[in-house]
Amino acid sequence: MTEAIETTGSKSRSKAAPAAAYEAPAAAFQMPKFEMPNFEIPRMEIPAAFREIAEKSVTQAKETYERMKSAAEEATDVLEDTYATATKGASDYGLKVIEAARENTNAAFDYATQLMTVKSLSEVVELSTSHARKQFEALTAQSKELVAIAQKVAAETAEPVKESFGKAFKKVA
Repeated sequence: MTEAIETTGSKSRSKAAPAAAYEAPAAAFQMPKFEMPNFEIPRMEIPAAFREIAEKSVTQAKETYERMKSAAEEATDVLEDTYATATKGASDYGLKVIEAARENTNAAFDYATQLMTVKSLSEVVELSTSHARKQFEALTAQSKELVAIAQKVAAETAEPVKESFGKAFKKVA
C-alpha cells in the first residue's frame, strides 16, 4: 500500500512541474514592436485650369441631378394619377359588366316565366324568336357600352403618361 501512495504522490509532482515550465517560455516569446514608417506625401499645386474644369463638372453634375430628380418626381406624380384613373375605369367597367349580367339574368327569368304560360307550339316559337332577338339587341348594346368604356379608360390612362414622359425627357435632354 505504501507503493500506491508513493506512486500517486510522484504523479502529482510530475503534473505540477510542466505547468511551471510552460509559463516561463511564454514570457520569452513576445511580439516585437514595430513603428510605422512616416511617409510624407509631397504637396502638389493643382493648376487653375484643372480646378476650373473640376468645379464646372461638379456644378454640371449637380444641375443634371436636379433635373433628373425633378423629372422623376413628375413621372411619379403622373403614374399615381394614371393609376387612379385606371382604377376608376376598371371599377366602372366592372360595374357595367355586373349591370349587364343582372339585365340578362332578369330577361332569362322573364322568358322562363312567359314560357310557362304558353298554350301552343306556335306561341313557343314566337316567344323564343322574340326573346332571342331582344337578347341579341341587348348584348350588342351592352358590348358597345363596354367597348366605349374600355376605350375611354385606355385613352384617359395613356395620354397623360405619353405627354408627361415626353415633357420629362425634353427637360432632361
